[in-house]
Parts: sequence; structure tokens; C-alpha cells
Amino acid sequence: MQFRFADLLASASASARHLDEDGVLSLALPLAQLDPLHLLPLLGAGDGFRFLWDGAPGLCVAAAGRCQSLELSGPRRFELAQRFASLALGRLASPECVPAMARPRVLLAFGFFDAAGQADAGGVPGVQAVLPQWQLSRHGQHCWLRLQRPLGAGVTPRSLAEELWEQARALEHQASSAEDPSLPSVRRCNDWGPAYRMGAERALELVQRGELQKLVLAVRQELLLDQPLDPLHLLSSLRRRQGGSCRLLWQHQSDRYLVGASPERLLTVRQGQLRSDALAGTAGSHDNGDTLLASSKDRHEHELVIDTISSVLSQLGLQPRRPRHPRVARHGHLLHLHTPITAAVGPHHPLALAEALHPTPAVAGLPQRQALHWLRALEPFERGHYAAPIGWIDSEGDADLRVAIRCGVVHGARLELCAGAGLVRGSDLEREAQEVGLKLRVLQDQLNLSESLPHTKPVQHHRSPISR
Repeated sequence: MQFRFADLLASASASARHLDEDGVLSLALPLAQLDPLHLLPLLGAGDGFRFLWDGAPGLCVAAAGRCQSLELSGPRRFELAQRFASLALGRLASPECVPAMARPRVLLAFGFFDAAGQADAGGVPGVQAVLPQWQLSRHGQHCWLRLQRPLGAGVTPRSLAEELWEQARALEHQASSAEDPSLPSVRRCNDWGPAYRMGAERALELVQRGELQKLVLAVRQELLLDQPLDPLHLLSSLRRRQGGSCRLLWQHQSDRYLVGASPERLLTVRQGQLRSDALAGTAGSHDNGDTLLASSKDRHEHELVIDTISSVLSQLGLQPRRPRHPRVARHGHLLHLHTPITAAVGPHHPLALAEALHPTPAVAGLPQRQALHWLRALEPFERGHYAAPIGWIDSEGDADLRVAIRCGVVHGARLELCAGAGLVRGSDLEREAQEVGLKLRVLQDQLNLSESLPHTKPVQHHRSPISR
């Protein structure tokens, strides 16, 4: 490392003198080029929290341990998460000037609905926010390790500097890869088809009567495996198979975690500029994209999402810009119609913008209030984190939030996958069911499970030993 311990200690001591009673000392060191994904299990802290944001070859951030955290539900969750992030990042004493990728971050995972559902049915709080103890960041060939703790109770500037220094040395000497374990096989999976068709028929009636313009009805497929899944190896598989998506891990408990590869950006804020993605309209990889672009149903569904995002931003006083025509984006074995929408943020906080945008019609429906009511009524499971924002905000106000689709929840040897399809005028029930099934198969393939699925025997949901 091109850095002396004496310099780190001097900076830590100087910063500590400016800490107030509730302050947190935040120290960072540059490292040799390392891979945060492979080193995540080696980061300190034993409280069960781990996080990964893997946009490689872009930004990759691994984090572990809670320095400060927030967990709550209710209609003010975005506002209170914003307040927590501002206070937590504002109280940091950080002596070094670092590149953007190394800034301290508050990590965020929202639930789809603002109120927590039943915990044993997949319900999660309206928001979880964490200022982590450890943060390992890489962008390109640059890598930084950060440690954050309040002083007192035996923690001194010297002890913090020593802990950071020793961890940095240990990571630099650690191998960055591991052999793949044996893949788990699927013992049972629930039959989601009958319940989906019943709900979709009702949703299409509402669309035909004009009560809804669109409803994105989802299903949950529950897989019981013969062994637990290792999140590190799932993420490695997703990196190989989903290079165009952002790989995610949110592990708030030691035995339960969300993992996936999201192709959809709710918003990114960089230096005062916002980008949001309209992503709606789906086809399999057998389609070269021309059929998707020519589909009136898919184009209509896509335009609903564009118009809604643009309208929300305009109502906030922003001036959204967009290309005239959508393009086809490939994410693994799926194609999507994609239109980026950009605007200058102005005085708006990123989480206030996120509150206004979530949920977009790509994952909920229109009109929003009625769509949310019918999702509660027609989906026989708790969405939890599915289709909700997950990401981070940093000390300079830059932020990135992805929509948690193409994700699964792992609890021991149980894997829960969710997928949905947009129902609009012109939708065909069987075609929409096939799209949901395609998305689930793609998820299974991403996680190296597809080869074992043909040998499984689906069981009725109410009899399944892994039903909620």
C-alpha cells in the first residue's frame, strides 16, 4: 500500500478531536486491486448484516456490520430514511479526500409496500437503512477499504487505525477466488399456475371495464432444495450470466438474504443529474428484438411507463428528457424495451424523488392507488423486497437505487422466486402466463438450478411443505 501507518494514525487522531458526542470516526485506506465480491465473507463484524452492490466493470461495493441502522414502516419511510442518511453521514469525521467510489455510504432496502407484512410470510419493514462498519469499494483498478465506529467503550483513534490497517493487509494477502461447490438440486416446488390464472382473469376484467389501465400481477415460486445455497457462489454465477445487470445482496439476518441481478434502475443521481429507466415489454432471447419493437401491446405497456415517470418528474418541477424511440436491451436470456429518462435534480433529495417514482407502472400498475389495492387483493403472498428499491446514498448526495426484480429470497434450503407480467388492454392470459414462466426459468438458470427442475414434481401450494 502506498500509505504509511503513521499518516493514518495522525489523521485519525486529528479527526477525533473534532468529533461531537454522537460522532463516528470514518477511516479509509487505498488497496491493491481486489474483488469485493470474493472478499465479502472476510470483512469483519459478526452481527449478520452483509451487502453487495456489483456493477462490475463499474462500481462494486461490499459491506458488513452495522455501525448505525434504522428500521421502520409507515407512509413517511422515505422522508425518515432521508433524515437518517443525512444525519448519519453528516456526523462522520473522515480525514481523507477520497475518490467518489470510496465515499461513505448509507445502504438502503425498501419493502414494496410501506407497511410491514407478516414476518413469517416474507413481510419486511417499510425501510431498512444501514451505515456499515466495513465498506470495500472498487471501480476500475482502484480499491478502498473503509472502517467506521463511534469512539468510546475501548475504541480509540489508535485502535481503529490498527484494526483498519490489519484488515487491509489481510485482504491483500487473501486469495480472490474459490472452487465452485456442488450444485443443489430441487426437491419440491409449488404450482403457481392456477392461482395466477384466477387472479389474472380478474385483473383483465378490471382492465376491460376501464377500472385499471394496467396491473402487474406477480407470482411466487417456492423451491425446496437438498442443501442451503451459498450467497457468494450465487453472486459469482450471476456475474457470469448477467453481465448487463446490477448484482445485489441484502443480508439483514445471518440465515436469510435477498440475492439477484436487477436490470432496472429506479434512479441514479450523479453530480446533480438524474437518470431513471423505463423498462417494460419483454420477450425471450429467441426474438431478435424486431418482434418486440413491432408489438402494439408491448409498445403500449412501455409508453405507459415512460409517460408516468415523465409526468411525475414534471410535477416536481423537473424537465425530463428522453429519446424519441425505445431500444431493445438484452439481459441474459430476456429482451426488454428500454428508454432512459434524464433530468437535472435541482433542490430535490434523491430519496424524495424515489418516493415520488416508486412504484412505477413497470412493477405495479395504473392508476397507482387502485393498482396497489388490487395487488394486495389478488396476490396470495407478501411481496416483501420484490420490485422495491434497493441501493445506497453517499456523503455527497449521489445515489443509486435499483428495482429488486430478477431476485430471490434464500432462507436456508428454501428459495423463493418472484416474477410478474403487465396486464393491459390486448393482453392474452396464456401469453402472460408464459412470460411469467419464462422469467422464472431465467431466474433458475441464472442460479444454476434449471438442470434439476425437470426432475421435480410440483405440488399444490396449500400442501407444499415449503408454502408460506
